[in-house]
Amino acid sequence: MHCPFCKEEDTKVIDSRLGNNGRTVRRRRECPTCTGRFTTYEAIEMSFPRIVKRDGRRSNFDEAKLRDGFLKALEKRPVGDEQIEVAVTAIKNRLHACSEREVSASTLGHWVMDQLRDLDLVAYVRFASVYLSFDDPEAFVQEIRKLKLEETKKVVNKHETTVTE
Repeated sequence: MHCPFCKEEDTKVIDSRLGNNGRTVRRRRECPTCTGRFTTYEAIEMSFPRIVKRDGRRSNFDEAKLRDGFLKALEKRPVGDEQIEVAVTAIKNRLHACSEREVSASTLGHWVMDQLRDLDLVAYVRFASVYLSFDDPEAFVQEIRKLKLEETKKVVNKHETTVTE
């Protein structure tokens, strides 16, 4: 690491600490030539696949945009920030695990809906209404019926598992 003061090529690390909840390493450095001290931060650089929009445009994955989508859907709902961060992290992990260079915006949207379905059904319907372009009240009714059917199946499966044990 070059000294920012005298441009010496070799500096010495005098202290290292984890920062940002373990996502970065903070290093205090000292230059042996000018004795200037400065701080550097080391973080993992992770690359995400590019997102392919419906119209064919490609863009970089934007974590802030993903988080904003969750926040809009979950506005005034009883879901905490930690739960939102867990959902965002789960989607980022899926993006890393898919090992593709590109992922369609449609796929990403379905992953968001999966997370929202587990967090809050009202938020799920809000997001789905925009994402799936509901154009009439019947589309809302159909989606809610589908959710109720899925919830009923979960309860029945859970009951059957409990009975057989």
